[in-house]
Amino acid sequence: MKHLTNNSNPLVFIFFVLLVTLNSVGCKTAKKIQAAVDKKDSTSINITQPVNEDSILVIKNALKTVHDKQINFKTFSAKVKVEYEDANGKQPNITAYVRILKDSIIWISGYATVFNVEAFRILINKDSVFVLDKINKEVKSRSMDYLQELTEIPFDLNALQNLLVGNPIFLNDSVLSYKETESKILLATLGQYFKHLLTLSKSDHLLTHSKLDDVNIVRNRTADITYGNYETINGVNFSTYRQITVSEKNKLDINLNYKQYEFNKELLIVFNIPSSYIRK
Repeated sequence: MKHLTNNSNPLVFIFFVLLVTLNSVGCKTAKKIQAAVDKKDSTSINITQPVNEDSILVIKNALKTVHDKQINFKTFSAKVKVEYEDANGKQPNITAYVRILKDSIIWISGYATVFNVEAFRILINKDSVFVLDKINKEVKSRSMDYLQELTEIPFDLNALQNLLVGNPIFLNDSVLSYKETESKILLATLGQYFKHLLTLSKSDHLLTHSKLDDVNIVRNRTADITYGNYETINGVNFSTYRQITVSEKNKLDINLNYKQYEFNKELLIVFNIPSSYIRK
């Protein structure tokens, strides 16, 4: 297994959900898409049944199930159709090729679907991200710390790889409340930045929905992620469809359709920055 770059210095970090917007409107967009749904869709995180002695075992079992169902992997590769719509309306589709060396590198190549031309290439490591704008011959870079400061969200390599493989993000074991219905288990947790409502299917305990609300109510940030079209291959339950709605002042809708995917195959990751590219 190899991973190659032509520059080992930390450069840029850009959260995958922001990447599709980065190429059209630049880094200022990061402030606008820190997670959300319309106010009319926002519901209270408190879901009845407060934690008590009788429910502790149920909650522990539910949390254990969430952790047990997370995908553990060494490498991941996928072809993803990305559809998105922002404040300016529906944007051109992108076909993204994703490669991940767990806890090390995320590599993404984005093609304009209509013309089948590579529009951008991205490399993310623990400290930084490179973004090659192959249309305008530019390389954009920001440090991980810069993105975290800009968004006021602790995005890191772990959160990004979890998002891409379908594991819950910003998962916290501090449970506020839970609820069971005939078909669902709902868990509400509280973390430093978000209140998190997770919905599991009761029949197979797979994650079907994740809703994150900002602890700071003044900011009114939320993220709404739906997981669907699960497939089971070699014991791995993988969601091949994700619907993500993020916003604060503006709204961004993203659909991820995984057309191909593989876990634990040997990967070659090459990322070269042409000397002629303008650095920004």
